[in-house]
Amino acid sequence: MGDAIKEKYTLGIIGGTGQEGKGLAYRWTLAGHHVIIGSRNQEKALAAVAEIAPLLGKDAGLLGGMENSAAVAACDIAVVTVPYSAHRVTLEGLKDVLSGKIVIDVAVPIMPPKVTKVQMPPAGSVAQEAQEILGDTCSVVDAFQNISHERLMEGGDVDCDVLVCGKGKAARQVVLGLVADTGLRGWDAGQIENAVVVEGMTSVLIGLNIQHKVKASGIRITGIADLD
Repeated sequence: MGDAIKEKYTLGIIGGTGQEGKGLAYRWTLAGHHVIIGSRNQEKALAAVAEIAPLLGKDAGLLGGMENSAAVAACDIAVVTVPYSAHRVTLEGLKDVLSGKIVIDVAVPIMPPKVTKVQMPPAGSVAQEAQEILGDTCSVVDAFQNISHERLMEGGDVDCDVLVCGKGKAARQVVLGLVADTGLRGWDAGQIENAVVVEGMTSVLIGLNIQHKVKASGIRITGIADLD
């Protein structure tokens, strides 16, 4: 699993108006983090906040909405939840304001119409592509690729695991703490080069969903004692 670092942060979710972004915003706000949903359009971000806020009760005041660049400027840790088709242009536009931050990349290289076929980018993975774009001033960490938004919007803990891989063990430990705050069990899956396996698994899970007529298959790591 790895030693998680658990603190309260301001989290800026780039492209957070999508289903995955809203699911993470919901979970992290309930855990006591200040969450900013980002969008290319501030009105769209505020609409997403209005959608989630009634589910949060007393914690609703921790959730806000801004345009993407403002959300990143205001956050401690940035989270990328845009579709892969918008991944490069989004990061290139935010490169300067992302400098010095941990960047949690949730994007996966899903390329319609062949969504059940693993199709990795030339860099090796989306995370490696992000690291190339942003340079060494950022630590890109992959997480949450194999978790559906349906599971995030459920109450309580989720019986799925999250593999966390990326640049630097310290950054991975921070992200492992954020995984725990969503009610999921996280595992330190090592260096950023390992992201190819984590991201590729998403297409496999989509294929299983289609075959078995479900929406939210996931993964579990077995054979290791849960020391927590």
